[in-house]
Parts: sequence; structure tokens; C-alpha cells
Amino acid sequence: MMNQDTKQVIILHNPLSPNPTEDERDVLDQAHLVKEALKELGYHSQRMEFNLNIPWFIDGIRKVDPAFIFNLVETVDGRGKLSFMAPAILESRDIRFSGSGSTAMFLTTDKVTTKKILRSEHIATPNWATTSEAIEPAKEYILKPISEDGSVGITDELIYMGNRIEHIPEDWFAEEFIQGREFNVSVLAGTRGPEVLPPAEMRFRNYTEDRPRILGYKAKWDSDSFEYKNTVRSFAFEAKDASLLAELKRISAQCWSAFGLIGYARVDFRISNEGIPYVIEINANPCISPDSGFIAACEQAGLGNTEVIKRIIDDIDRK
Repeated sequence: MMNQDTKQVIILHNPLSPNPTEDERDVLDQAHLVKEALKELGYHSQRMEFNLNIPWFIDGIRKVDPAFIFNLVETVDGRGKLSFMAPAILESRDIRFSGSGSTAMFLTTDKVTTKKILRSEHIATPNWATTSEAIEPAKEYILKPISEDGSVGITDELIYMGNRIEHIPEDWFAEEFIQGREFNVSVLAGTRGPEVLPPAEMRFRNYTEDRPRILGYKAKWDSDSFEYKNTVRSFAFEAKDASLLAELKRISAQCWSAFGLIGYARVDFRISNEGIPYVIEINANPCISPDSGFIAACEQAGLGNTEVIKRIIDDIDRK
């Protein structure tokens, strides 16, 4: 890398709403982790909010003249589906930035588009429908927003038998609900290509039979909820899981290549009762706050925060 002694870096993130929720405030925790790592790497950094006033936004960047931008933008105008706009604008001005480019962000933010690409790559993903006419009455479905991440909008009240779904709202889709285990697999760029980190299983403890085992909004963000207190990330597995874990890692590496991911990513799976892994989501530029699943996986692999951020930076010029 270039001489870092006096290099400036902008940590770019979305502005928060006047009364931000826990999932919104999380981006500030990510920014702090990045800032501390950049300091260790010899960079001077400052935070900047993304702005749709493009001339003003670009002028602000030019005044700093950063070596690169560390992109943490998760929403634009409060909408996850527009997050690709930040890298798109930076690309249009040939400004270097971390993480995946605009195309990968667009493809992975739209979950229905993601699923279509997965199918074209012969990667298993649950069946889905965007209209009630395509629903199979005897199957169980979970209603999801097409373009939000972090489990925003997902609750156990949105699981229905197909014969109860009369209408699918605009910007939502129905995904066949896979009863079974849930895994997250993180991927980090390395000198010899992507390194697939140790898989994590989300274990649902003390859940009664009538409580759906899903990683919804409460499980991720509501620290007072039953779901948050009883949904536990685990990296400990029995020997009999070895072949499944190897398959999850193989599929995650395939997703990295298929979607042209850069720097870091996370692939979420549900495992059917028959043992088939289904990809339910691909996260380009996943959350990297200190308590995130991605950072936990890095710790399992023996990687500290500074090394993680360095490897994300080193992958910038692969775009």
C-alpha cells in the first residue's frame, strides 16, 4: 500500500433520522471500530454523512482529498434499496472506496433479484412468490421486505400457511419457510482470494413449538425481548456437522464469485430437515460493529479488528 503517514480517509455513512432506532445507531459503532483500526494503520480519518446533493457531496470529498473512502452507507433517504447509490456516485467520479461496488450492492439489496441469480448459478434458495396467485396453499411462507437488511421488518407474525395469504404488499415477497437450523457464514478478502471464516449457527433456546425459530428484528435489536435473550450465536459443532460446514463454506465462496463481492460479505442459510442448505440472503458490506456476527467470525479465525480493516482496504483496487 501507499505511504500512510499523512493519508486522509473519509468514513462515509448514512445520516441518522431525528429519533434513530437501534439498527440505525449501529452504523456509528461500526464507524468507531473503523476509525480505531485506521488509526492503528497510520491513517487520519473523519466521518462524513452521505448526501444526495451530489455537487456539495463531491466538493466535500475533494476538499479532504482522501486516499480512499471507507463506505458504511446502509440506506439512502432512509431506504436500503437505494444504498447502491453511494458507491455508484463514487465510481462515477473515480473515487476509491472500500467494499463492494454499485452493481453488487444493487443485486444483493434486492432479495428477489438475488434469488434469481442464485437459481441461475444452481445455488439452492427457497421458493418465493411476489403475487398471491403464485402461492402454494399447503406450504408455509414468511413475508419479507424485498430491500431491507438487518432483519428490518421481519417478525414471527409474518409466517403464514399459503392458504391464508390473500395479498402480498408492494415491495414485499413471500418466501417458503424452511423449518430447520440457521447459519451465517462470513467471507473476508485475503492475499490469496476470499477467506471463508468459521460458520456460526444461530441457536434458538427455550423456544416453544409455537414460536417460530427465526432471526427477526427483535432477536437482533430488542435487548429486552425474549428473542434477543434466547437467540445465541455458536461456533461449537459436533463432528457429524463437518460435511455440512464444509458445504456451507463452499457455497459461500461460490456466492462471493457469482456476485462479484469485494472486501467482505456474509451469507445467511437455512438448513432443511433433510439437510439441504438454502441461501436466504447475501450481505455485501455486512455490519462490522464490535458485537456483529462478522467480527465474531473474524475473532474465531484469530483476526483482530485492525487486520480485518487492513484486508478490506487492500481489496479496494480489485474493483
